[in-house]
Amino acid sequence: MFTNALALALTVFGVASSVNAHGYVQEITLGSTKYTGYLPYSDPYYNPVPQRIVRKIPGNGPVEDLSLIDIQCNGWSAGGAAGSAPAPIFGTVAAGSTVKLNWTTWPDSHKGPMITYMARAPSDITNWNPGSSAVWFKVAHAGKDASGKWASTDILYANNHIYSFTIPPKLKAGQYIIRHESIALHAAYSYPGVQVYPSCIQVQVTGSGTALPTSFVSFPGAYTGSTPGIVFDVYQNTGAYPIPGPAVWTGGN
Repeated sequence: MFTNALALALTVFGVASSVNAHGYVQEITLGSTKYTGYLPYSDPYYNPVPQRIVRKIPGNGPVEDLSLIDIQCNGWSAGGAAGSAPAPIFGTVAAGSTVKLNWTTWPDSHKGPMITYMARAPSDITNWNPGSSAVWFKVAHAGKDASGKWASTDILYANNHIYSFTIPPKLKAGQYIIRHESIALHAAYSYPGVQVYPSCIQVQVTGSGTALPTSFVSFPGAYTGSTPGIVFDVYQNTGAYPIPGPAVWTGGN
């Protein structure tokens, strides 16, 4: 009964037709444990709202203005809100283990890179918002390979819409936000035009490592209209693609 009512409501308000339009992370696997992501087209209709380890997103659409706090976790900045609100819970993952992020159906026109950052929470992650502080370090990225295959389309499709990366093996234990994004370049021949789809996942990293990075970026701030890879014509440019952002920090693994 609830399912039928929800489907009807989504159709009436024009949401059903947009659900297939873009994408977001719908499931997270930390080690051997699976967590459902925040589902923007069903979670808000439940009472109580399901508890997720992913910070709330408004929908499956992109952030296009790189100067907005929205670029951090895809949270609305309307009304002065500082990005996305913390999620109520977190998952647990061991340093050195693989994280798998399952994306919803993704348009084949939305070619681009997939990039992953982390930020260490100084206190309880369920109450922490990084704001505009420079706290983010890059742990993984993939763009266009030597054969011309793009991370967000060709390679993602080949892996059944699952993107995987490794938590740096020597990363110091603690609570972190994983900020994972797909960047769509189909309209990025000028700025504005690039489309950024970020998700923020709350985790407790375990292990005996002691490594921490010493260089950080902020969101907003890490990307501007002049950052290499933000403006890129995927139709005319057949050369190598410069992935935006800093170098990947591996933690000395």
